[in-house]
Amino acid sequence: MNLVLLLPIFNLFVGVFSKEALTPNVVNVGAIFSLSTFPGKVAKVAMKAAENDINSDPTILGGRKLSISLHDSNFSSFLAIIGALQFMETDTVAIIGPQSSTMAHILSHLANELHVPLLSFTALDPGLSPLQFPFFVQTAPNDEFQMIAIAEMVSYFGWAEVIAVFSDDGQNRNGIITLDNELAQRRCRISYKAVLPPDMTATSSDVQRELTKIQMMESRVIVLHTFSTSGLLVFEVAKSLGMMGKGYVWIASTWLSTVLDSTSPLKPKTANLIQGALTLRPHTPDTKRKRDFISRWSQLSNGSVGFNPYGLYAYDTVWMIARAVKSLLDQGANISFSNDARLTDVGGMDLNLSSLSIFDGGEQLLKNILETNMTGLTGPVRFNQDRSLINPSYGIINVVKTGYRQIGFWSNYSGLSIVPPETFYGKKPNRSSSNQHLDHVVWPGGGTTRPRGWVFPNNGRELRIGVPNRVSFRDFVSIVNANGTDKVQGYCIDVFIAAVKLMPYAVPYRFVPFGDGHRNPSYYKLVSKIESGDFDGAVGDIATVRDRTRIVDFTQPYIESGLVVVAPVKRISSSPWSFARPFTPFMWAVTAAFFLIVGSVVWVLEHRINDEFRGPPSQQLVTILTFSFSTMFFSHRENTVSTLGRLVLIIWLFVVLIINSSYTASLTSILTVQQLSSPIKGIDSLISSTEPIGYQGGTFAKNYLIEELNIPRSRLIPLGSPEEYAQALENRTVAAIVDERPYVDLFLSAHCEFSVRGQEFTKRGWGFAFPRDSPLAVDMSTAILALSENGELQKIRDKWLSRRACSSEEPENVSDELDLKSFWGLFLICGIACMLALLVYFPLIFFQFSRHRPEEPDSTSRNRSYSARLRTCLSFVDKKVEKSQSSSKRKRESMSHGHHKVNV
Repeated sequence: MNLVLLLPIFNLFVGVFSKEALTPNVVNVGAIFSLSTFPGKVAKVAMKAAENDINSDPTILGGRKLSISLHDSNFSSFLAIIGALQFMETDTVAIIGPQSSTMAHILSHLANELHVPLLSFTALDPGLSPLQFPFFVQTAPNDEFQMIAIAEMVSYFGWAEVIAVFSDDGQNRNGIITLDNELAQRRCRISYKAVLPPDMTATSSDVQRELTKIQMMESRVIVLHTFSTSGLLVFEVAKSLGMMGKGYVWIASTWLSTVLDSTSPLKPKTANLIQGALTLRPHTPDTKRKRDFISRWSQLSNGSVGFNPYGLYAYDTVWMIARAVKSLLDQGANISFSNDARLTDVGGMDLNLSSLSIFDGGEQLLKNILETNMTGLTGPVRFNQDRSLINPSYGIINVVKTGYRQIGFWSNYSGLSIVPPETFYGKKPNRSSSNQHLDHVVWPGGGTTRPRGWVFPNNGRELRIGVPNRVSFRDFVSIVNANGTDKVQGYCIDVFIAAVKLMPYAVPYRFVPFGDGHRNPSYYKLVSKIESGDFDGAVGDIATVRDRTRIVDFTQPYIESGLVVVAPVKRISSSPWSFARPFTPFMWAVTAAFFLIVGSVVWVLEHRINDEFRGPPSQQLVTILTFSFSTMFFSHRENTVSTLGRLVLIIWLFVVLIINSSYTASLTSILTVQQLSSPIKGIDSLISSTEPIGYQGGTFAKNYLIEELNIPRSRLIPLGSPEEYAQALENRTVAAIVDERPYVDLFLSAHCEFSVRGQEFTKRGWGFAFPRDSPLAVDMSTAILALSENGELQKIRDKWLSRRACSSEEPENVSDELDLKSFWGLFLICGIACMLALLVYFPLIFFQFSRHRPEEPDSTSRNRSYSARLRTCLSFVDKKVEKSQSSSKRKRESMSHGHHKVNV
């Protein structure tokens, strides 16, 4: 028979035999790596060590042997696919790899179809979602955590911009996208992305073209995310271009630490290329098992490759598969495979797809892998709900002449620290900035001072600084023609020049006027020129208001500038009736009423028992009046003998004390302090009125009055100069002017007939404007603070703004009339005391009256008319209590008796 005809029958026989066979004696696991790379070399040694350790313990797989077959993809995606198909034909339960994320995206589709778990500790692309690729498992922390660590390092050192250099492949591209997002959350950004050809295909000319562009840019912080071949090429070209010197910062991803570990000691040439660079290394806790394994490494590798942390992840990955297979067998399942009908039905092709089989226990094996809970060489191995390993962490490495040194750690639990992150796991997480620490760094060029992270572009161009061409209040900023050239001067200009002199580097600039010179320009349009790129900054009397901060960054304010109200005032002189001004008329009326009320209440309480409150009606009326008003001076002659009367009097005297003190203080102020009078008391009274309001054109005052205070646009009148201010106020064209405090101070220095009314109702400041995220704004803020501390800022202010003929703010009605609202609580307490005293007094009188009635001899009194009974009651109330003589009566009798004895 023809051999060609027998071959399909033989394949079918072998396939049927393999499918019907029960659990085999050998558990096949495949591995796909480029074995000439550092990760491939380390993975080969570590996986074989794990295979030997597992097979030496028969309790792991119940006497079965684990067999790991390695396939060398040799940097070829096509060979990686061929290797994966070969593994699928040989009843492989799991595949370790591939090495790159690009191949992981492709092979994961195959793994999904055939239910073969795909485990990788090097394909760490954050874009490999478990939702899309459920059979792909990353057994090392993916690059998302590495990018978070780099972003926190950038934020820790205070840099605002970085440049990303990366290879154009899925893993590196997605890593940079993640870095960009993480930097944005920390108010930093990637200012430029330099894309290189994929690893092994990049040439020196490709790298030099991108680095030459970077040399001309501002940022000096470079993040290099690639693989070892391209990475070392980038450092070689950077060294030749002088980009490994002072001022530069290089942060490399974990590929560089892999090179450092795997080729120790480094060749002098390589070591010289990367001096001062920072890199990350996956961190694993220091345990005895880990130390023992590292001590075995030289024997295991025969000196072919140095040890790096990925050897630990490779070893643990094999153990994860072995433990998962053991759990699968313990659960009563068999390692069996079956044909996929969709593949056997494919016709018209010469591909032997029918030899590919589905792993029947693949889903359960994947579930067992994700439920791994073991302690491996990398420490505790468990997966979170998002299928990432718990507690991802990195060591931060600084390359120095003698090799490298560890300056700290990063973990998603504790952030940046100088102690291993596992020391924090038993404590409450604290990621505050005050707890973030790293050791000192030796930067490129050998310095230990933190680089600024940016420079001016190396293109010889001066900064174009826009300045407003003002026509009024030119003391702040003005443009004058001197010797045929425009000269910019003023308070704001002097502050800017003084701040530039304190900068730690040269700032070339030139002033560019903005405005037509006929009216004050719009400051919003001025700062918009920065956003559009027409200006590199703006200097002048520019307030830091909300709509401007959305498009530019401002420096620290160099002068406070809130809105105030200016209105005409007249000075109030003393008059013969000034004594009545401390209280409002209503306050006077209420006070007088209470004098009478308290006097009447005390008279009622004292009338029956106190001779001083008895007598003819006219005398009693005089007593009430004199007693009431004499309490104002605490000079009342009448004594109170009843408990209730004394209680009311004590409370009233306390009220009188407070009223007297307030009256005295207010009257003193009125007679000694010059008073200013104006119907405008502040912004509240201005809003409630309907009169027109003036404002300075070009400033933010108009928008604030309309948008924030809801003042109709028809009430607002633009004014341009101090002279227009004075004329409009004098002619009553406007009731008041709303403007920023520095302008108002300068205006009032020459116009004492006006005054500030009320308090500042906004809190603003003037600052210099620069593009968003410009480092220049931060450095200028530091310089302004230095000017403030050394007194130079005050000297500049005195030079331009202290020429005042009168005070800009007179005392304004500091002693306004006191109203009832300031004292109603006291009057309420006094009124309640009077009511309670009467409520207690009258029931006692009626009780005494009811006891007195039965003793009356006239038995027909019950038949008396109501009026008669009322007269009897009033007579009883008015009757003097004989048996309870007042203390004053007894005192007079005693004095009289003593006088008679002396006469005798």
